[in-house]
Amino acid sequence: MYYVYVLRSVVDSRYYIGFSADLRKRVANHNAGLNQATKAGLPWELLYYEAFQNELAARRREQKLKQFGKRWAELKKRIDPNNA
Repeated sequence: MYYVYVLRSVVDSRYYIGFSADLRKRVANHNAGLNQATKAGLPWELLYYEAFQNELAARRREQKLKQFGKRWAELKKRIDPNNA
């Protein structure tokens, strides 16, 4: 299984979109400060994730969300209506 996930920083409400084959370990790594992109926003909370059968589908979804277009705007409204 592969996952696309959305994290939100507890301290400054920034979002992070990522991809992983091991979601629990990946979120733990973010909160341990092991990722440069998320080190400054500790701690992070997992807001949302989607599971995929194959890596290619998950990576495509991650890229679409990272374009911050309509797909991201709609997802953001669903998962975090106060910050949409």
